[in-house]
Amino acid sequence: MRITVTLVAVSLAFSACDRGEVPQVVIEREPSVSALVTTVLNGGGTFRDVPFAELIEASTGKQVLPMSPDDPVDGEILSIIDEAMGRVLLRFNRDDSETYAASRINEVSAFFENALIEELDRAPEFECNHPRTTAGNLQRAGYPDLMIRHRESGRVVYLDPKLVQEGSMNSSLRTFYFTPQTETNKVLHDANHLLVGIEHDGNTGKWRYLRWHLVDLSGFKVRLKAEFQASNEDLYRPELIIRTGTALP
Repeated sequence: MRITVTLVAVSLAFSACDRGEVPQVVIEREPSVSALVTTVLNGGGTFRDVPFAELIEASTGKQVLPMSPDDPVDGEILSIIDEAMGRVLLRFNRDDSETYAASRINEVSAFFENALIEELDRAPEFECNHPRTTAGNLQRAGYPDLMIRHRESGRVVYLDPKLVQEGSMNSSLRTFYFTPQTETNKVLHDANHLLVGIEHDGNTGKWRYLRWHLVDLSGFKVRLKAEFQASNEDLYRPELIIRTGTALP
């Protein structure tokens, strides 16, 4: 199967779908509207079980490397991440945890990102920061959140912290997103791709962080649904509004 994806007109989000066939993704700058619609109508708008490693390689030209705990470098990287996560959870479970200033759990991810940068960049073996885009800019938004460089080997690891409520790890709701980009692409190296899921108790404003799970994304599979979408800014343009009324007194 061949699916054509525009980077301008269509926003792609991972969701459930019914096809098990792995597509060939071809990214074009300005495909015609009729070509896009034909692709979606022919079943090319939804598919599942797409290997994440292949998606990254097709959209960035970079390989997703598997993590091998028996490898000396990988073992050292994992040990340092283990220690950093232990310190971060201890810090954020204190009574004066800075995460309690957040009103929603979605806002807590930024605290974990900052704390992990502090902990991992402090390790003499590592450099850690938000990754740069193709254009050379530091950018927080979008996958991946953090980039680690192992100084001695030059190995690069992308790390994505995610908050997950206890008891919801089997939920089918969408929690991971990746949109292929060009200038804002942040995957610039062959690298390990890891996600750390931090379980919390759901006690809003007084969260307890219970445990964490480090996931190797080299064997991860994703689902995709192509959709046409617009914002209120697009909908309510003055030239499109043909009538406006007010409430009667």
